[in-house]
Amino acid sequence: MASYKMTFSLDDRAVRRLELAAERLGKPKSEVVRDAICDYSERIGRLGESERLELLRRFDEVVGRIPRRPPEEIDAELRDLRKSRRGGGRKGAGAGR
Repeated sequence: MASYKMTFSLDDRAVRRLELAAERLGKPKSEVVRDAICDYSERIGRLGESERLELLRRFDEVVGRIPRRPPEEIDAELRDLRKSRRGGGRKGAGAGR
């Protein structure tokens, strides 16, 4: 793997955290930075915890609004839908266009 030298400016807090991470992991700071970049790039596009919880809350809210119906009623509706679809669609003046 090719290596490139680059220069970055970090604030004091970031430097302290980098040094602490390198010390705890027993790795060079450059390796900690590489690992952090890989980890960050893998998380791009994923939901954060607060976003995930909000979506789950909304899902539960929407599911709660679904009317409860007896299975027999649902089965009858599905049978009617299937029967109408097998019937070939619309019939009438507009057919054949």
